[in-house]
Amino acid sequence: MLGGLIVFSLFFGLALSHKLCTNSGVLSHTARYQRFLSNNSSREKQDVADLHLMTTDDQTWSTLIPRKMLLAGDEISWNAMHRKMKNVGGERGRGNGGGFLKEISLHDVRLEPKSIHGVAQQTNLEYLLMLDVDRLVWSFRRTAGLEAPGEPYGGWEAPDVELRGHFVGHYLSASALMWASTHNGDLRKKMSSVVSALSDCQNKIGTGYLSAFPSELFDRFETLHEVWAPYYTIHKILAGLLDQYTMADSARALQMMKWMVDYFYNRVQKVIKEYTIERHWLSLNEETGGMNDILYRLYSVTGDQKHLALAHLFDKPCFLGLLAVKADDISGFHSNTHIPIVVGSQRRYEITGDPLYKEIGTYFMDIVNSSHSYATGGTSVDEFWSDPKRLANTLKTENQESCTTYNMLKVSRHLFMWTKKVVYADYYEKALTNGVLGIQRGKDPGVMIYMYPLHPGGSKAQSYHGWGTKFDSFWCCYGTGIESFSKFGDSIYFEEEGEEKGLYIIQYIPSTLHWRSGQVRLSQRVEPVVSWDQRLQVTVSISSKTQAEVTPSTLNLRIPSWISSSGSEASLNGQNLSVPASGNFVSISKSWILGDKIELRLPLSLRTEAIQDDRPNYASLQAFLYGPYLLAGFSKESDELIKMEKSPEVGTDAALRATFRLVVKNSNSECSPASIPPIGKSVMLELFDFPGKFVLHNGEGKSLSVSNSSSMGKQSSVFRLVAGLDGKDGTISLESKAPKGCFVYRELSNDSGASVKLKCGSGTSDTEFQRASSFVLKDGVSKYHAISFIAKGVRRNFILSPLFSFIDESYTVYFNTSM
Repeated sequence: MLGGLIVFSLFFGLALSHKLCTNSGVLSHTARYQRFLSNNSSREKQDVADLHLMTTDDQTWSTLIPRKMLLAGDEISWNAMHRKMKNVGGERGRGNGGGFLKEISLHDVRLEPKSIHGVAQQTNLEYLLMLDVDRLVWSFRRTAGLEAPGEPYGGWEAPDVELRGHFVGHYLSASALMWASTHNGDLRKKMSSVVSALSDCQNKIGTGYLSAFPSELFDRFETLHEVWAPYYTIHKILAGLLDQYTMADSARALQMMKWMVDYFYNRVQKVIKEYTIERHWLSLNEETGGMNDILYRLYSVTGDQKHLALAHLFDKPCFLGLLAVKADDISGFHSNTHIPIVVGSQRRYEITGDPLYKEIGTYFMDIVNSSHSYATGGTSVDEFWSDPKRLANTLKTENQESCTTYNMLKVSRHLFMWTKKVVYADYYEKALTNGVLGIQRGKDPGVMIYMYPLHPGGSKAQSYHGWGTKFDSFWCCYGTGIESFSKFGDSIYFEEEGEEKGLYIIQYIPSTLHWRSGQVRLSQRVEPVVSWDQRLQVTVSISSKTQAEVTPSTLNLRIPSWISSSGSEASLNGQNLSVPASGNFVSISKSWILGDKIELRLPLSLRTEAIQDDRPNYASLQAFLYGPYLLAGFSKESDELIKMEKSPEVGTDAALRATFRLVVKNSNSECSPASIPPIGKSVMLELFDFPGKFVLHNGEGKSLSVSNSSSMGKQSSVFRLVAGLDGKDGTISLESKAPKGCFVYRELSNDSGASVKLKCGSGTSDTEFQRASSFVLKDGVSKYHAISFIAKGVRRNFILSPLFSFIDESYTVYFNTSM
């Protein structure tokens, strides 16, 4: 019986070493798609024994332990080790989430629309509404033998790509999450249409199977032939259906999911009966997404033991076993294959109460966060983990796959709900702020990145994938991206049940909450963070009571670990409160009434964080942070000569080079069109992205160039602002301080641009000269972010701004601070 085999997985599966559990030779998603593009005319089912590990005898499976744990002459009883792990600290299984913090429903949280998170959510909503139902389900209909009107989408959803259908599963999840977050009626109709269309496909096939590709891909999976991760896609579809049920009350989606699971339960059972359970474990060397996680979630809804048994069978024991014995041996593993498996093991702990899986999740987070993570909170290089504390050599265009950040946020979220430790909330803030917000291209719907380049001079636009497209990319990170931007509200607030209700506010994101069990509505206002006022200012107000009776409850506000040792302030209705040390919560218990107000002021400071590399010669490689915000420096070298070109696109290096800061001579102020200095004032033009460098003239007839700060006091970098020589309203001209009577002048050339020179003595009757030396002063194409600093370097100065604010500009994250 299948249920009886679970015992084998517990006692013997965890004994597998890395030698029997590897991705060595298994290709990344990027490499698989490259192979598809280069060989899409031939799809033979070739054997890839080199990509999978062969079975061994049971005795080997039960005695192997990870190399880092084995000493000469050591013997170990795996049964005894497992019993010991299960009784860490004498803890008993709690099951069903007993003692854990409780999630707050997305239906009860609303983001402030004008906040950073609110704008990102709205951009994502526009994309979800932009996608067409017929195009999304085209391959599902074709696979089911139904008429498929319209044209299919391209990229990874193209009808000849084996991973097709994965994004549709993500769409089901994202639209359900977004519906809960916004209650947008148009989205509700669209996602219901997708569920209905998929139901028609499942009914037409008639076996419970539902996918955009035929079931033959699972024949190849089960016989260890090459195939592109069919269970990965099935996980996304199952998760999407369950989210449609839990977030949008779709009973049809739940029935579809249960029918699908029945089908795959029978497939897995057949593999184990015809071969062995070891053969099933071996097939898990192929990426299976979060199959264990979604099946545990389903079991929590249905209570069906069959769902629990199948979930156990997707707990990849050879990988979880490494973590169970606390061996940091994850280098070389494909990151996003294995993070979801850990998330599933966390869900197993919550449902079964087995503390072994609590230890696994805790240890995994510890090693990834301490030895395999960048200052963004992200992990992986070329989709894989590298050696621990050896990250200095990994900085390149293909760092931090966005999917890994999406899943690591889940890991930290579970840990916080178990422990209420601020360190996990801090990680969540760090990874969300620096690893998620910046994967959208500004306010452009449906344009996202796959990887986050971290090498010096990197750019989101210049990585291998660059920015994706709305209808022809659909990478794995597009799927996790549309989910991430749909659920910002799910980790701002958590509640604690008991005689006295408690609410934990762990993310400072402008929002409102209907706290049903606490019988209040509250609003959280966060003042925009700026570099010139080094405080994070948060106000939590009770905006209404839902009942007349007064019930006491406790509000807990996070004091982040990144704040300085002193200077935090908190008050309740104007009365000062005692603030604990960083890494704790300010807890306030009372019977809340309308108008109660908590104010929190947390000091911000610049700090550095060394790259995770324990070699002494890399100790000076540091990133700069301001509170939770990772700062990056504009790092594109400027041209030495000034010339005029067509107006560049916002968010590009060209836009940076086309923007100058107007500095009034002998003044600390700068100017905007709303505060143009009086005519006759002396000014200098500083390069936007290169503080300390100014526009310099080199004498009559010569092109303007770029100076350095040593020329700041010289006459050649100073110009007098005068009324435009063309006599038109709103124009200005720039007269050189010396020689007088000479003006900045644009001279048309044969190429696409125009050279900018100094021209003297043409006289007031020269109409062409008057026109060519008159300019309109406008807002710069680029603007400094409100969180911006000047960093002075040996070779050049940098403007440091939040990494998430960069679009196509070149940037540097890690700096050598020893020079």
